[in-house]
Amino acid sequence: MLVLIVLLLSAVVIAAPVKTPHVEAELVSEVRTFTASEPFWVAVRLRMKPQWHTYWINPGDSGLATKVEWDLPEGFRIGELLWPVPEKIVSGPLVTFGYFGEVFLLAKIVPPDELIVGNYKFSAKVNWLVCREECIPESAELALVLKGTREFALPDPKWKRPLGEAKLRLPASLPNWSVTASVIDDELLLNFSTPSKVGNLEGLIFYCEQSGIIDYAAEQKVSLSQSGFQLRLKRSQYAASLPEEIRGVLYNPAGWGQAVVALSVRGKLIQQAYAATSSPTGFRPIQQITSVWLAVLLAFLGGLILNLMPCVLPVLSIKVLGFVRRAEDGKAWKHGLVFTLGVLVSFWLLAGLLLLLRSGGEQLGWGFQLQSPSFLICLSMFLFLLGLSLFGVFEIGLSLGRFQNTGYSGYTSSFLSGALATVVATPCTGPFMGSALGYALLQPALTTLVVFTALALGMATPYLLLCSFPSLLKYVPKSGPWMESFKKLMGFLMMGTVVWLVWVLGLQAGMNAVAMQLAAFVVASLGVWIYGRWASILNESRVRLAASALAGLLVFSSLLGVLFFVRRDDVDARSEIQWQEYSPALVAQLLAARQPVFIDFTAAWCLSCQVNERVTFTSQEVIDELRKRNVTMVKADWTLRDDTITRALAEFGRSGVPLYVLYSGIPGDSPKILPEVITPSILIEELKKLK
Repeated sequence: MLVLIVLLLSAVVIAAPVKTPHVEAELVSEVRTFTASEPFWVAVRLRMKPQWHTYWINPGDSGLATKVEWDLPEGFRIGELLWPVPEKIVSGPLVTFGYFGEVFLLAKIVPPDELIVGNYKFSAKVNWLVCREECIPESAELALVLKGTREFALPDPKWKRPLGEAKLRLPASLPNWSVTASVIDDELLLNFSTPSKVGNLEGLIFYCEQSGIIDYAAEQKVSLSQSGFQLRLKRSQYAASLPEEIRGVLYNPAGWGQAVVALSVRGKLIQQAYAATSSPTGFRPIQQITSVWLAVLLAFLGGLILNLMPCVLPVLSIKVLGFVRRAEDGKAWKHGLVFTLGVLVSFWLLAGLLLLLRSGGEQLGWGFQLQSPSFLICLSMFLFLLGLSLFGVFEIGLSLGRFQNTGYSGYTSSFLSGALATVVATPCTGPFMGSALGYALLQPALTTLVVFTALALGMATPYLLLCSFPSLLKYVPKSGPWMESFKKLMGFLMMGTVVWLVWVLGLQAGMNAVAMQLAAFVVASLGVWIYGRWASILNESRVRLAASALAGLLVFSSLLGVLFFVRRDDVDARSEIQWQEYSPALVAQLLAARQPVFIDFTAAWCLSCQVNERVTFTSQEVIDELRKRNVTMVKADWTLRDDTITRALAEFGRSGVPLYVLYSGIPGDSPKILPEVITPSILIEELKKLK
């Protein structure tokens, strides 16, 4: 008993709560003392004011997840942060996930095998967003000192029970359960195979850990199956692709037995085809393809229908016009064969690349290129220029005119048309294709190539028939002025495809990437206009050469520029600067605490602001100096009308942005207004003046 009292008195615990305007935060532990190699639980405790809430690991349609940065003594390890089941928060059409009242975010600390007796300090820097109707970013630096001993771990009576109850609210594992995920059109299906019958499933809800996968506001439908049950989730309209594994929490208000109400879900995404039926659930799995010949037939039919997809129709319609022009020279069948060869070679290359990547462990499917922002940028630029060519801004292949007598240019054009048709077909999936390709990608390489060959032949067959049987061309309107109008009409369809590709780019890389791509279109348009205007064979050779060189420079520089920007923007998104949202109260609070403050008055529509942000605030030297001087970075975003920011600008004698203000944090010091065009060297020089 005496030993216990001595240990209690000697165990030093620093866990004083940090109080912000809306949250009380502290770092707590289930033990007061610990021993070598024996793990113990700690938690970040957040207690919100009534009606205020913080967010889960996936905040939903808005919000930010709480972030914890640990600082542990040498040799100590800490596990991942564990999140209890959140609440579903509905605000009009938006749904978020978070916590009201009090929440414990738990983690397990593992001490080293060899431990020196003494006190050890554990620290955590915590950033959270707390919301009611308004949202306020807050943070705290928390510390806890525990004693390491050689005897035994001593529990903390104050926190042992709360942390024990918090651990019960964590999602449990799935013993003897199996979960698979599959896609039906715009729905994601989670199929649960359970070792025994499940009980009441009323109110069942799946919280997806990954953002942008499902529509949070849509109804989640559950139905029993022979092996367990199935949960149908509506896919998010912003889900350009799906991950290999679906992760989340399955919450059942009725519980799963033994006081477990939530289960941790990890479901592997499998390739399985589904078809609509009139069954109560609306869908049922079709019979699994077991024959390569059935897969070949379905792939061939899918290839035929692929010609009608909006991605492919403009390119192939123009090729039909070429067949019409050549109907009288008796060589149309040769161009049809070359076109088919272009389709076949392109599909073989695509299948080979897909097999190569999958052999390396990548989980990819049809259209996997569209998951790359760089590919989207290049493809949309190419189709945009092709659309301009259809409008008559310039003529593709004009410089090859000297080969016309040999027919080289025509055959090259036919081959490239087949390759282009394959490229633009990748984002489209027609009927029968899903099941055929799903089967093919799970088979040996030779079978996969056979199915892809059938798909390519299905796509090329209509044009091969037109070329092989000239009598069929009598059903195609005769060549004439209408063809020029039809070509321009196809140009509008091509531009529609470009709009869709840019939209997908925006979903993947953000609006800044869209803006840069549109700017690249403008520069490239100037280039091809110069090419069409002055590279004509009617001009002198030196004029044609200069026009071609300038056009090429403009097109390729615009393309490289947007590719570099998107790659740089991806790095910028991981900037180490933690911005806080501007409010006069926040600035006053920081200055009262003698904290240096930098305020960035900015707006998304301000070009100078965006340039400054990418040149200055991504500089590692600037970031290091800000950290060294412990400067709090505050952003006053004026993108939308904000009277508070307008008044603040007026107080500094300004009526617009950008405006950069630096406070030293020393009472009585006047704020320093920095130049509108701010460079890393200017900002670093001013930061070094801080005491």
